[in-house]
This record gives sequence, C-alpha cells and structure tokens, in this order.
Amino acid sequence: MRNKELLSSLSNCINHCNYCADACLEEENVKKMINCIRTDRICASICTATAEILATTYPAEALVQYCMEWCELCGEECARHGHDHCQECAQACMECVRACEQYLA
Repeated sequence: MRNKELLSSLSNCINHCNYCADACLEEENVKKMINCIRTDRICASICTATAEILATTYPAEALVQYCMEWCELCGEECARHGHDHCQECAQACMECVRACEQYLA
C-alpha cells in the first residue's frame, strides 16, 4: 500500500523537522539558525497537511509533489549545518523525498 509507506515517511519527517527546529533554538548562535528553523516549521506543516489529505479519498498528487519540493529544500538547508539534529533531519527529509517520488511513480 503506497499510502502507508508515504505516511510513515511523512510522520518521520514531521518529527525530525519539529525536533530540529526546537534544537536549533538551543544553539549558541540562533541567528545563524533562523532559516533552518523556518524551513523546518514549514516543511513539518506541509508534511502534516499532506498526511491528512492522504488519509482521505481525495486526490493528493499535486500536494505530494509540493511536499516533495519542500522536503528537498528543508533537507538541503539542514545539510548545511553540522549539528546532529540538522543532519538527522536532512536525512529524514531526503527519505521523504524518495517516498514521495515512489508514490508519484
């Protein structure tokens, strides 16, 4: 079931993005982390909306495409930072990108 696999990846991405954003607020130089925090928050929101729509019978392809684009942006942003929470978030985002690609294939 392709919805189940994508829902799992979305959930993982949401959790990592929220954790990363919160952990970024604890970093010494928070100003350097502002873009990461914002991107994490937006990505988590889009993944949440995508998961909610996937749980229905409504078409979701356009939203999954948009979600994939945001996960890629977030993954790239987080990958720029050396913190473990950022690197783990980047990995979760890129896994979600792959799950979105599989869903759309």
